[in-house]
Amino acid sequence: MADDSIETRTSRPTPTLPVAPQQFSLDVLLEKYAKGDERSADDIYRRVARGVAMAEPEALREAVEARFVENLQHGALGAGRIMSAAGTGIAATLINCFVQPVGDSIQDVDENGLPGIYVALLQAAETMRRGGGVGYNFSAIRPKGARVHTTSSSASGPCSYMDVFDASCRTVESAGSRRGAQMAVLDCTHPDLPEFIEAKHSKGRWNNFNVSVAVTDEFMRAVEQNETWQLVHRAEPSPAMRAARDMRQREDGLWIYSEQPARAIWDRIMRSTYDVAEPGVVFISRMNEDNNLRAFETIRATNPCGEQPLPAYGCCNLGPLNLTRFVIDPFAQMKGGKPSFDWEALAQSTRTQVRFLDDVLDVTLWPLPEQYDESRAKRRIGVGFTGLGDTLVMLGLRYNSPEGRDTAVHIARLMRDEAYRASAELARERGAFPLFDAKRYLEEGTFASRLPDDIKATIRRDGIRNSHLLSIAPTGTVSLAFADNASNGIEPAFSWTYTRMKVMADGSRESFAVEDYAYRLFREMGGDVSALPDYFVSALEMSARDHLDMMAAVQPYVDTSISKTVNVPADYPFDAFESLYFDAWKGGLKGLATYRPNETLGAVLSVTPTQTDDSLTEADMDPLRIAIDHRPKGELPAIIEKVEYLTQAGKKSLYVAVSFMEVTGRLGGEDVTIERPIEFFIPAGQRDESQQWITAQMRSLSLAARGGFVARNLQDLRKVSWDRGQVRLGDVQRPDGHRSPRWHDSEVAALAYAIQQILHRRGFLDAEGNQLPSRMLARLEPAEGGETSGGLAEEFSGESHDGVPSGSAQTGTEQSASSDAADLNQLRMMLGRKCSNCGANAVIRKDGCDFCTACGDVGACG
Repeated sequence: MADDSIETRTSRPTPTLPVAPQQFSLDVLLEKYAKGDERSADDIYRRVARGVAMAEPEALREAVEARFVENLQHGALGAGRIMSAAGTGIAATLINCFVQPVGDSIQDVDENGLPGIYVALLQAAETMRRGGGVGYNFSAIRPKGARVHTTSSSASGPCSYMDVFDASCRTVESAGSRRGAQMAVLDCTHPDLPEFIEAKHSKGRWNNFNVSVAVTDEFMRAVEQNETWQLVHRAEPSPAMRAARDMRQREDGLWIYSEQPARAIWDRIMRSTYDVAEPGVVFISRMNEDNNLRAFETIRATNPCGEQPLPAYGCCNLGPLNLTRFVIDPFAQMKGGKPSFDWEALAQSTRTQVRFLDDVLDVTLWPLPEQYDESRAKRRIGVGFTGLGDTLVMLGLRYNSPEGRDTAVHIARLMRDEAYRASAELARERGAFPLFDAKRYLEEGTFASRLPDDIKATIRRDGIRNSHLLSIAPTGTVSLAFADNASNGIEPAFSWTYTRMKVMADGSRESFAVEDYAYRLFREMGGDVSALPDYFVSALEMSARDHLDMMAAVQPYVDTSISKTVNVPADYPFDAFESLYFDAWKGGLKGLATYRPNETLGAVLSVTPTQTDDSLTEADMDPLRIAIDHRPKGELPAIIEKVEYLTQAGKKSLYVAVSFMEVTGRLGGEDVTIERPIEFFIPAGQRDESQQWITAQMRSLSLAARGGFVARNLQDLRKVSWDRGQVRLGDVQRPDGHRSPRWHDSEVAALAYAIQQILHRRGFLDAEGNQLPSRMLARLEPAEGGETSGGLAEEFSGESHDGVPSGSAQTGTEQSASSDAADLNQLRMMLGRKCSNCGANAVIRKDGCDFCTACGDVGACG
């Protein structure tokens, strides 16, 4: 039935803002959100309301649109994607973030029905192309060293594949010129957890990821009680790994890769977080216990900022309310009065916002059909708030006072109750979400089970339209543009004034002074900003415990989670820092992110204006580090080489093509140009099953090269092993001049070596495969002999009559049939430890010394 209140409710007058927005906020609004002839916030509000109201029946559309416009004018907002794209006709999603699954196979789906790694990569690229950020849990991927049955090889582990996802995110430009944001989660039981924890210690690695460890209650109790913790996986370890360690399988089928003290693992997490602010921690048990739909789904990950725990293909459809717009007579105490808060108006806006976000689900573009199906089954939305810090200041309340927290709780409780009531009313009008089951939805322990009795009775009778309704997200640019830089989300103001860098249209950077909304309002009303009252307390002026206390006070009234950064000073004791996380767990929080400024991280913002310099730092413009979004059109210089190598099955050969492009950057105030590889390709016609996965590695190498870390990626590939014996490619020279064959632990490792040699001869890497610095590359002339290709995938779709692609330069060491046979026999007879000189598994003990039967190298003698 229709909602009669749409037609009969009395409209609030369009408000006159107490202070005009600052110019920087207006500039951001016009640059990031205005479309076409739009010149004001009201223009954007009307376009957004019109676009979202298209979900309504035609008879209600005009009235609902007017209601949405009014709500936006009084402080309601959509998240960034909504404000940017709604009503524009742009083929972009209105949903900010998603969670997408990643399985334990290269393609298709794995045995648990999860999409293979490269299927997931393609899905993520499509999502980011349409404007959405993505969160993943990579724990299904088997750990480094696990057995890969289909290729009789060893796995490289989830961290190596995260490099590929990171490069893809850097390469794919999201709709509206936004870069996609990503969250990577790994379970506290995964064997590769130690590598995951410290991966971001390498400068430049995973710059497009936030990372978090999913910790369970069981793990936290093991830390408390100083118990042993097992790192396990369902994937079987490789024979080589099992031979090297005493590994066993548990009764539940999981393999134990290692056992460590839980406190040692926890200390490793905490030390990394203390030093570099990552990984964050998500309390995954709490997320699942509190979940209204725990009977139907399991939460494994969150969206990139952590405020939305989501199932596979779940979305966060967010819309905050600007709380500063509900303050009546702000700073009235300056003239002997008392400010107050319009609770009725907040209740009314919350109810309208529920309808608004429910309509967004029906008008948005969905990047993937799986996302559409998930949203239809559960209809998740996330009504939230922004400007809490400034609102408390305007009411004369300290953020870190009991009165400040009590007010925040009153706001959160009212929004919870009104949102659930409004969704139940929508269920009467439109029907409950398809998976609704009153008994399971309200069973003891779910968030909904703690609602007031009258709301639970209404839900039992009428159902509820949306499975989840509340979320407190960061609102950065939206608050800056539409709320005149009111404090972000649940945060207090970081600083009352600060300097913000802005990239100008010509690519240059300029710094602008930006002021906090409450600070500006106080000054305009005659307040003395040189002597601010004590209720002006900023993020850096309160203790870490104060930040945590606010989260703990509000979380019981939010059915998903809260995105908040707990700021701690640089000299904060490590023990006190660690205890924050234990207190967060015991306090029922669903996650925690901290920030401690240090030499590695620097400060969040520049609080005082800084001197600008026309020259940029080397890190900003190093031509080795500049991300290349896509392959440029037209021809590029390319090298194609024939690579021949020997395996247990005999000699194999393939062609490898590498394209290069010139990249210009700036070093020491001077423009410099270097040549970088950007595309690796194996031409068509190679149908051997064992080489299909090598083709996938070429794609990952291309992404790595465009992201600027091809040297490290090749070094990682050199470590890939399999169980089908070693591969011979290249040779090594001993000090006496003797040359011996070089051996590799897998086909992909051999191919990585071949590519390293190509790039070495080109002058891009040194002889050991290490990256040459930009300054040296800038002084080198491009190598001679590179052929030109207009697109390797297209040009080399066939072979010439002699099996060599037209225009290629055939290289490689030619071997006689007799030497091939001798090497093959030696390969099949190899038994021993790995030789540090030639790589062969051929080191034995001879005459009291380590001796390699493959190259003759003599090692340590006893």
